[in-house]
Amino acid sequence: MAIIHQATLTPSKQELLEAWLDRQPWGGRGDVELLGSYRFDDPAGEVGVEAFLVRRGELLLHLPLTYRAAAFDEEVELVGTTEHSVLGTRWVYDGTRDPVAVACFRRALRGEQEQAVLEMWDGDRMLERRDSRIRVRRESESDAAARSEVPDTAEVQVIRVLGDTPRARTRLAADWGDGRAVVAVLAG
Repeated sequence: MAIIHQATLTPSKQELLEAWLDRQPWGGRGDVELLGSYRFDDPAGEVGVEAFLVRRGELLLHLPLTYRAAAFDEEVELVGTTEHSVLGTRWVYDGTRDPVAVACFRRALRGEQEQAVLEMWDGDRMLERRDSRIRVRRESESDAAARSEVPDTAEVQVIRVLGDTPRARTRLAADWGDGRAVVAVLAG
């Protein structure tokens, strides 16, 4: 389960996403419309993994982020930092390159990890559990074959700019409202 605190973020996630997209050649231009997000649990409980689906102009974008309590030394792009009113400073990274997020996507593609259920907390009191507006699910030509053919070193392609569905035997698809898109595949 992903614990979501009743908190203030400065800058907000929307502001972080807009500033990051403005710096990207693939990020498009215009207002950012947030369609929703989903989360994965880090088995170690140290890194927050959240993926956003946004529309910007004509583009539909999939933006996985990771949230860390300290700066990360790996060569992963820093999206920015935010002040979380409960947890303090959070370093926010590009989840398509963060090894914790990529491992979550790999497990999801293997059928070993589902998206997280959200728990809403106020201080030390849980308010409610809820599902994400975005639902992700694994699709495979053959469940038994796909699990046995996905080694821990398999290259995962997390897709940022959504559109044409990549050909792949195993895919992770996101559904929301009346929309659907493939957000990750096993490359090769």
